[in-house]
Amino acid sequence: MSSLLTGSDLVHEREVVWLEDLDCLDYVRQALDKTKRRNTRPPYERDGRMVGYALLGEGAVPDPDSGLYRRRVFFLLPHDRDSLPGGLYREGAPGEAVDPRTVAPREPGAKTPRSQHGPAVTTPAL
Repeated sequence: MSSLLTGSDLVHEREVVWLEDLDCLDYVRQALDKTKRRNTRPPYERDGRMVGYALLGEGAVPDPDSGLYRRRVFFLLPHDRDSLPGGLYREGAPGEAVDPRTVAPREPGAKTPRSQHGPAVTTPAL
């Protein structure tokens, strides 16, 4: 799933839980995962690490076919900028990446100069 999530994808979110300090992260990847529960830490089955996830409110209902809830998960892969500052994403960011400072429940998050180019572009020159 890309960063192009819409509010309708996230209508049942009630809280976003962060597992890491956002000041250290220029961007996070986001995806909608299917999980058994709506209000506990979801399992993580990707490379890299989970850095946050959404909790769903009481009104969320599981998919009638699978019985699973669609929840947003935030993660980083081993080759992302926080781990390899001079690597592939020293400038630019993956398509599903957003600035974590713009994420809120029911808000998809946005690309910003920091998420696309790193903190140097947002720090005023002295």
